Amino acid sequence: MSIVEFKMPKMGESISEATIINWLKNVGDTVEAEETLLEVATDKVDSEVPAPCSGVITEIRYQKDDVVAVGEVLALIASDGASEVKTQKTEAVKVNAPKPSVSQTESAPKPVQLKSNPDAFLSPLIISIAQKENLSLEEVQSIPGSGAEGRIQKSDVFNYLKTRKYPLQRNPQFAAPTTPASTYPKPVINFVEGKDRIVEMDRMRKMIADHMVYSKQTSPHVTSYIEVDVTNLVNWRNEMKDKFQEKYNEKLTFTPIFVDAVAKAIQDFPMINVSVDEKKIIVHNDINIGMATALPTGNLIVPVVRNANEKSLSELASSVNHLAESARNNKLKPDEVGGSTFTISNVGTFGSLMGTPIINQPEVAILALGIIKKRPEVITTPKGDEIAIRSMMYLSLSFDHRVVDGFLGGSFLRRVGDYLEKFDSNTAI
Repeated sequence: MSIVEFKMPKMGESISEATIINWLKNVGDTVEAEETLLEVATDKVDSEVPAPCSGVITEIRYQKDDVVAVGEVLALIASDGASEVKTQKTEAVKVNAPKPSVSQTESAPKPVQLKSNPDAFLSPLIISIAQKENLSLEEVQSIPGSGAEGRIQKSDVFNYLKTRKYPLQRNPQFAAPTTPASTYPKPVINFVEGKDRIVEMDRMRKMIADHMVYSKQTSPHVTSYIEVDVTNLVNWRNEMKDKFQEKYNEKLTFTPIFVDAVAKAIQDFPMINVSVDEKKIIVHNDINIGMATALPTGNLIVPVVRNANEKSLSELASSVNHLAESARNNKLKPDEVGGSTFTISNVGTFGSLMGTPIINQPEVAILALGIIKKRPEVITTPKGDEIAIRSMMYLSLSFDHRVVDGFLGGSFLRRVGDYLEKFDSNTAI
């Protein structure tokens, strides 16, 4: 018999850790190679992790709700070697051993002199956690990081919180913005027993709520609107959708056309494709377009079309259809929901004329696309002004006013509209 280490697998380039949702096996249970052993969750999606070999589980090192770094040993399996996978496809990462909780020690930890690292990189997620836990800037920067180049990970903060008994005074430069205490009493929620019911937020809804509140607190939102005439685009799509299906075996929706227009406009205005790191602006070279997508559960997820500017319309259609279908069936992979640099939200799908979307952090802008409606419009023709039936839609761009001013936001939005209005009706598929 040999002992095989069952490790947290690498689930994507941007994924460094995952949270255990549920173990499907216990110590002493027999497992088969490739049998699902546990379920884990990243920031966006849940995934099943298969066993690396057949054998008997002899030890489980992490439990439900633990945050575990990629490459960390989750469990040990005693295997006869018949179906053993010698190595798992994981990248080695530098991790710290989990710190014991107070309940595992004989007494509470003694105060220690923290050595703050002022150059420590703090991601928006780490900042959000620190604000919720009332951690000072000095305290967070003193936490040893287990990520690449010592970067502080979510698991590092949670491990630190397990032993934190002597919090420092909050640093007002880092603390979440506070407002003067209101003298107005909190409204009482009237609950009628037997009629009203309480619905607990699921894990994804809690994450969405936290992310939206964090975005509003972080970015001063400004929203601009334009109206565009997409008659030529609509007519072309209606004429070509059957031929497109026959040629590429893919549905031709409006979404890939929208993604193409946005990607082109980003190339024209690259400063809209950025993130903010304190006083620094990170300009992204890749153009990765996130698509806000509603799930059957009512929750929201943002799958990503990577390098959208490098794809043809047929390739965009394939990517969009695959991501939408995977989202509906809860089969999105971690790599397919991370790393977006700009997001679109098709609020017209639900019949909305327009929207005021919340920025998907750490991006600096998000585009909402309203419903396409036919209505009489005054148009200019060689014969003069005429009234004609046109397909019209509203576009609305919410942007982060810290780094995007009205000129850039308005110019970018207008350029997207121009690409849609000037769509070539002779475009070949």
